[in-house]
Amino acid sequence: MIEVEQLSRSFRGQQVLDKISFEIKQGEFFGIIGPNGSGKSTLLRLISGIDPVASGSVRLNGQAVSSYSRKELARWLAVLQQNALPPVGFTVREVIEMGRYPFQSWMGEDSLDAETLIASIIDKLNLAPLAQRTIEQLSGGECQRVALAKVMAQQPRLLMLDEPTTFLDIGYQIQMMDYIKEWQLESELTVVAVLHDLNLAAQYCSRLMVVNQGKVVAVGTPEEIITSSLIARVYGTEPIVLRHPVNKAPQILLQPGK
Repeated sequence: MIEVEQLSRSFRGQQVLDKISFEIKQGEFFGIIGPNGSGKSTLLRLISGIDPVASGSVRLNGQAVSSYSRKELARWLAVLQQNALPPVGFTVREVIEMGRYPFQSWMGEDSLDAETLIASIIDKLNLAPLAQRTIEQLSGGECQRVALAKVMAQQPRLLMLDEPTTFLDIGYQIQMMDYIKEWQLESELTVVAVLHDLNLAAQYCSRLMVVNQGKVVAVGTPEEIITSSLIARVYGTEPIVLRHPVNKAPQILLQPGK
């Protein structure tokens, strides 16, 4: 699905990504973690084709990402970014309908029955009570749910998430990740997620990649990655790592510095 080889990126003489290589298989829930400023979001922008690749290569389905047109990419790849909604004034339903743009002709005709699809998404994400509200009337959690609905309407095979739970309280964080995980399993969706919360990453991702100072530190299962020694080496603080009592995923407990 995704092949990244020797990918590098610099800004104003500063190396942000340094010869990064990895692969992601179809159907994976792949998490990218690392300290602030380590290059995670820059990496996601390059993989998704938002920014051009100048050094190294990114291949999607065996084809260079640069060879796709914007509309071709949008027909099977979706990106959910922070603050991803359009300007104020649009209703929730109108925002969700925007997800169908890649499949519309120049006359605005859709390639399928979009009304049925949008209605099912509204129902699935419990957005019916909000459908006619404008987005400036929504809470942060509701806005993120609408942003998710918009990319669901796009029906991608590859979904990229840039810290989708930032600024959400813990209830909305779990709700958002549950919706994404359920969608991933139902549709055999490939998900690539930049995540700030290591405990969420360990519970929802099948594999994790740690990035620090623009380089890949390690790639592996949550059990292989979420260890006291690796976290201490990358983040500069040594946590206590325990098993979740229900799903057995590794979870960290922070402890004050000495």
